[in-house]
Amino acid sequence: MTPVRRRAAIDEIFHEDAVFYDLKGGIFRGQDEIDRIAGVLKATHPDFEYQPLFPPEELGDAGRVSMGIWRSRQTTSLRRETDFIVARNGRIASLYLFFDNLP
Repeated sequence: MTPVRRRAAIDEIFHEDAVFYDLKGGIFRGQDEIDRIAGVLKATHPDFEYQPLFPPEELGDAGRVSMGIWRSRQTTSLRRETDFIVARNGRIASLYLFFDNLP
């Protein structure tokens, strides 16, 4: 995804005052900071690919999705993450990122 496309997606699905909680990276507030850290993460791991492991689940104003993370052209998952989302008026108000332990 290009930086322009990423920013357009953030503007569309995140509230202006959304908060992204990264267990290992900190707390990022607002669309500008979420866009900035998304760019940093992508630049740090440009060859990583993300794929949902299961269909996203939704309950009330919350949801979660489990993702596998691979290096391009590899078949074994490097790690898994679970993203928890809280929505407000149909847009993401907060996003919580957890890395799952692999056996």
